[in-house]
Amino acid sequence: MRLLASLLALLVSISPVAAAEEQLTLTVGVQESGTVQWEIETIQARGLDAEHGLDLQIRPLADSRAGQIALQAGAADVILSDFVWVSLQREAGNEVAMVPHSLAVGGLMVPADGDLTELTDLAGRTIGIAGGPVDKSWVILQAYYNKQTGEVLAEDVRANFGAPPLINELLANGGVDAALNFWQWNARAKAAGATELVSVATMLEELGVDEQPPLLGWTFSKDTAQTKQEALTAFLDASFAAKRTLLEDDDTWEALRPLMGAEADDALFTQLRDDYRAGIVAQYDPGAMQAAEDAFALLAAFGGSELVGEAETLAPGTFWPGYSK
Repeated sequence: MRLLASLLALLVSISPVAAAEEQLTLTVGVQESGTVQWEIETIQARGLDAEHGLDLQIRPLADSRAGQIALQAGAADVILSDFVWVSLQREAGNEVAMVPHSLAVGGLMVPADGDLTELTDLAGRTIGIAGGPVDKSWVILQAYYNKQTGEVLAEDVRANFGAPPLINELLANGGVDAALNFWQWNARAKAAGATELVSVATMLEELGVDEQPPLLGWTFSKDTAQTKQEALTAFLDASFAAKRTLLEDDDTWEALRPLMGAEADDALFTQLRDDYRAGIVAQYDPGAMQAAEDAFALLAAFGGSELVGEAETLAPGTFWPGYSK
């Protein structure tokens, strides 16, 4: 009798229900200081993870490099990464893929009271750039400048590279004449009075990329896509539900003020909210990623091997065909 009871208990422990519940656990690596926290907080605060049957585990990450290491080590099932990194990984035989997360891009900022009003005014000036010499926005600006003027931007200006907060500080105190920064730091500069001379989205359009490509996406391995597909789909559904909430519901944003660093600054709060909304991905068709292919080809042409290795085109399968919205 005791043996029979033990066998029944074992059968219950491996029942389909228990197996399904275990499958719907997913670990997502999230940069602690990133704006991605706003979506994750919305998912959890609105109960969108539970609504989709998901036990969402969050692994804090220091930066994007830490996320890539966590993904490759199996410490996270999903991270946020850009489409160039995903494409290069696939070229190297590491079968990762992504689903778009954000269309947000930065732009070239200038002081409101400055005398730099045209692209041709950049010659002889100093530009502060968040990132390094192969920063994607910097590469795109060089391509745009070359098309507009026929000149080589890197030869016409002094380029100072640094961390985003430093670039904004230099723009504010006159340490640089213009700044190329990430969108959230540009929003802070706008709230402080700076203006955008030209956005990266406009540069891309002028360079022949008709639609804004999704630069960032939820990234995962082929193994996760195969062994945790139901949990992955539940997370992506929750993610798109949160995006819709952030796009349509102003009240949701009030709870995010502390994460945004805009508790008592209404101008900054509104600028960050509106610029975030401009980059929200509302739908996903894996068969309609021509804009990303065009943007990759552009980066390969002007960024060279230091940015994209020997690849000239976006690797097939970069955008996961197993999901659409």
